[in-house]
Amino acid sequence: MKSDDGRSASEERDLRTGRTIWQEHRRPPVPTLPLPSRSRCDVAMIGAGISGALIAEALTEAGLDVMILDRRGIAEGSTPASTALLQYELDTPLSQMAERIGWERAMRIWRRSYLAVEALRARTERLGLEVGAATRPSLYLDGDRLDPAQLAAEADARRRAGFEVELIGPAETERRYGIRRRHAIVGFGNYCADPRAMAAAYLGVAAKRGARIHPHSEIVRVDAAQKGVTLESDRGAHVQARHAVFATGYEMMKGVPRLGNHIMSTWVIATRPQPEALWRDGAMIWEASDPYLYIRTTPEGAVICGGEDEEIASAGERDARLAAKTKILTRKLAALLPAIDPTPAFAWAGSFGNSPLGTPTVGRVPRMPNCYSAMGYGGNGITFSMMAAQILRSEICGARDPDSDLFGFRRIF
Repeated sequence: MKSDDGRSASEERDLRTGRTIWQEHRRPPVPTLPLPSRSRCDVAMIGAGISGALIAEALTEAGLDVMILDRRGIAEGSTPASTALLQYELDTPLSQMAERIGWERAMRIWRRSYLAVEALRARTERLGLEVGAATRPSLYLDGDRLDPAQLAAEADARRRAGFEVELIGPAETERRYGIRRRHAIVGFGNYCADPRAMAAAYLGVAAKRGARIHPHSEIVRVDAAQKGVTLESDRGAHVQARHAVFATGYEMMKGVPRLGNHIMSTWVIATRPQPEALWRDGAMIWEASDPYLYIRTTPEGAVICGGEDEEIASAGERDARLAAKTKILTRKLAALLPAIDPTPAFAWAGSFGNSPLGTPTVGRVPRMPNCYSAMGYGGNGITFSMMAAQILRSEICGARDPDSDLFGFRRIF
């Protein structure tokens, strides 16, 4: 596969604008190397963001020799724009997903999402990584997608699938969280982190196991064959790999089927730290609405509020709306949580990917032997990144993941 324009084998996008809250902290150091003119490896990973980091770490644990290449620096694409609400709860409610694809498949997708969050938490703790992580409950508010009766049905569906949830009415929602006139599902066991620090930390673990990390290495050609994959950089370097993994985020590799995946825009604000004003348990808050708000806190007590998503792929259009969207998010945050000072200390806009069902595409790329793709398109990007790390480790090591039929390119829904 060679790029049509001769420059890159993947799409090129301006993925974010503004300064994110994560950029206030120094990124953990990651050892990098210049790309040699010729090299070999078991797996060539294209992408040094959070997806590439989690997948590379999993593959090095399996004993594979991994090279990681990225046109940018370390975690400089979409990763710093993430709000990193690492939830198992998907954008498509379980009850509605079951209506679309059947109960068994929907339940399996939700359960696998839960396992991915559990695995990411356990793995981060086992590796001793300091990434600003915390376990938090979630508060899912009724809205124009699920009215109170539909929210109750959603709670029943989750209980049937084995999830622990609590359904509360407006009085209890206001007593606990200061949010008025809303019904809510309380979920448990979700996770949050600093996405930039997490990507760097996982890359650091991979590097200690021998992974070679090559930033500022643009791949312009991918030749996939039964005997292996050859990558060519914009400076003429060649990498011979047994396998290639495309973890390029929202800059899709050319020639990879889209399966309805598409680019959208989101906007985010973050306040100054105000731990004295936070609500119970620092619960992650989101809405059964379109568009919806999603809200979390940081370890320092800042409040992050994002949303107002639109079907906009153009970075210029996205950025032109940053000031207006900042005002809208500030107003909505103040109305929902009146005890909070909503004044933004940070504001940013980002492009992200979505899919018809809000689920990722992970697995072997059709008509490209020995090539795999991890497209975490949907509202649970980092959760999907961990899922991809699990699935691709099995696939590349010669096993079959039991849920590959739910997320692969040949899925039937």
